[in-house]
Amino acid sequence: MKRTIIAALGSCVLATPALSLTDINKDYIRSLAAPGKTVLVIEYYDGGGKVADRKGYATTAGFKAVSPTDFRVDEKTTLHLYGLEPCKGEMVNRSEDFTGSCTDYGQQQLQIMLQNPKVVFCRAFVSEQGSPVQNATCYGYYYIPGALNAVDMFEEQLLSLGALRLAKNPDGTPVRTDLAKAEEIGQKGSFGMWADPRVKGK
Repeated sequence: MKRTIIAALGSCVLATPALSLTDINKDYIRSLAAPGKTVLVIEYYDGGGKVADRKGYATTAGFKAVSPTDFRVDEKTTLHLYGLEPCKGEMVNRSEDFTGSCTDYGQQQLQIMLQNPKVVFCRAFVSEQGSPVQNATCYGYYYIPGALNAVDMFEEQLLSLGALRLAKNPDGTPVRTDLAKAEEIGQKGSFGMWADPRVKGK
């Protein structure tokens, strides 16, 4: 998969104080799109919530999910959607004609999200920089003329579709309380894994 570093990204500025769901500059993300390519930008934030560094990639082949929560950027870097996990064991969703492992289902759904975004925009703390697997929060910009022009958070979408669920801390609390409402949408709608009563009972 051939990618080229987008040097121009070094001059872009986005004032974003934290890695939260509420302060995304969607126009900035849309502005990163390049004709005929999928662009990926990773912004690294310091402890004060300021951008400490930025890396950019572009590919004509797209990005590949290597697990339900991970996708490969290049030979040296994989991004991990932290705080989420697939259900355990097997699952059945008759409306989607899926029977198989929770892991396979989650990976399939992440790959669908990676199929055709114009831009993948991810945020990580600067402490992640240089690690082979980096914890990140990611968004996709999807554009179909006359039909779709949206910036969606990967984690929020995967939870609301029932592809993944929130991982828990040892004390039973969610690792990411900011995404509790997204998981609730999946549960209430019986989407994805939640269509299987065995998953609901765990």
